[in-house]
Amino acid sequence: MPKSEMPSFTKSPPELIERFAAVMDRYPDVERRKMFGYPAGFVGGNMVTGLFADQWVVRLAEGDVAAALGRGASGFEPTPGRTMKSFVAIPRADVADDVAIAGWVEQGIARGRSMPAKEAGAKKRR
Repeated sequence: MPKSEMPSFTKSPPELIERFAAVMDRYPDVERRKMFGYPAGFVGGNMVTGLFADQWVVRLAEGDVAAALGRGASGFEPTPGRTMKSFVAIPRADVADDVAIAGWVEQGIARGRSMPAKEAGAKKRR
């Protein structure tokens, strides 16, 4: 079977990266590292929020996704046709609003805390 190629991703705008860093500074217990070259926040080894191109995404409990979509979030598709079921893209207006973005990030952090921690260096088997 031929090895699939990784799609090329658009870089996040510098102002969005700066905004992400400023907001995440409020959450020192969230580990920051990159996922696919984008800044991301992790709790217990699970990604809870991060950037993808010009979007800020957050991980939610599956039961919270529909409500988030009703509040203006959109489904997150890193590749067309492949929606990540527990992640949503935060509405752009909410990214600029300190209270709104805090609500989204804190919801993601709460989701991460409710998940089993991943072992360091553990990889998924296919």
